[in-house]
Amino acid sequence: MGLIDRPTSGTLFFKNRNTSFLNDQERRKIRLQNIGFVLQTFNLLPTLTALENVELPMALANISSEQQKQRAVQLLEKVGLRHRLQHRPKELSTGEMQRVAIARALANNPCLILADEPTGELDSDTGHEIVNILLQLCKKYKTTVVVATHNKSIVQAAHEKYRIQNGIIMQDTPF
Repeated sequence: MGLIDRPTSGTLFFKNRNTSFLNDQERRKIRLQNIGFVLQTFNLLPTLTALENVELPMALANISSEQQKQRAVQLLEKVGLRHRLQHRPKELSTGEMQRVAIARALANNPCLILADEPTGELDSDTGHEIVNILLQLCKKYKTTVVVATHNKSIVQAAHEKYRIQNGIIMQDTPF
């Protein structure tokens, strides 16, 4: 889904475009402009501040530094981290790092966010907070969120549910 690998079989379309045969640079461009990633281990760059980590995808997309800063501050405010802009990841709690990762995922206004176990490293209270932040921000920015999780509270909050069983994706139905 994140266009990191090519499919071994079948065809993958993204915004009505067959992506199955795109080269690495073409897939990278689609990811940068359309897909935000929120990973269990945050993947923040340790030498950058929270602000700089959120600005990074915008810099890669050639957005002006003034616009980068303005949008990064706005996103960090939305996730409750206005007071932590200049802190590096090692100075943040795990919940704060995940909120920076969410802000970074939204930096380029993606139409899709892929979240892999976004609450896996967090205590249950912080996990609930992260789920609420994701739901609120994605509703505000009209972004689709796909979450891979074992967390039942995330599953309960989801509008649509799918599961993978024996390599087959199936829509979850109530038992």
